[in-house]
Amino acid sequence: MIEIKNIIKSFSGREILKDISFSYRKGVTNLVIGQSGSGKTVLLKCLLGLHKPEQGSILFDGEDIVTMSSNNLKRLRKEVGMVFQGGALFDSMNIEQNVLFPLQMFSDMSKEEMLDRVNFCLKRVNLENVNHLYPSEISGGMKKRVAIARAIVLNPKYLFCDEPNSGLDPYTAILIDNLLKELTYEYGMTTVINTHDMNSVMEIGDRILFIKEGKMAWKGTSTDIIKAANQDLQDFVFSSELFKTIKEKSR
Repeated sequence: MIEIKNIIKSFSGREILKDISFSYRKGVTNLVIGQSGSGKTVLLKCLLGLHKPEQGSILFDGEDIVTMSSNNLKRLRKEVGMVFQGGALFDSMNIEQNVLFPLQMFSDMSKEEMLDRVNFCLKRVNLENVNHLYPSEISGGMKKRVAIARAIVLNPKYLFCDEPNSGLDPYTAILIDNLLKELTYEYGMTTVINTHDMNSVMEIGDRILFIKEGKMAWKGTSTDIIKAANQDLQDFVFSSELFKTIKEKSR
């Protein structure tokens, strides 16, 4: 579990995160939603240790990364998987080499053991016989699945995803959502997903944090959203005609 307590983060004297507290639970999909500029990405970077808040605590199973030594932070990062918005695959490496990269950096496995793990993870995300292809030779949805395979190759305790459905067609986005949910349940990870995708919110939102202008404006589940008495949340989630229809049908 990850707990954030009274996080405040500023840039050039301007508060971006304003006293946010929330808990991201193990074995469920924890989603963070909000408009562009609301502070979601800054919060994610704080969780990753890339930004240090001026105030507050960020506890990974009880360990505060805000006050953690650099050596302990390095140790913790071995337990973290990250899926970047664009996939962030290395264009000069083939698929096998991309997924192998974290193992070469952080594990003491033999070459044979590493290759077995790579193939296991590729199979788990429904990709086989693609090892020697390059990112330019596969589709956007396949790239995201490769990125997920790379993120889980070290069997992380914590998985972070930044807009994993960005740029994907609706069908492929649903496949990625389902895959992330399955992996979270299967491995008991603490999974944190930043998203603008309202389908993701409604389908896999076990726990949802809604941020508005740097503040925690609401928290709950996808079931709670439909009848939440929070106008800012309603305006954000049900801004499209599709989700207005869903809301009307739920009444």
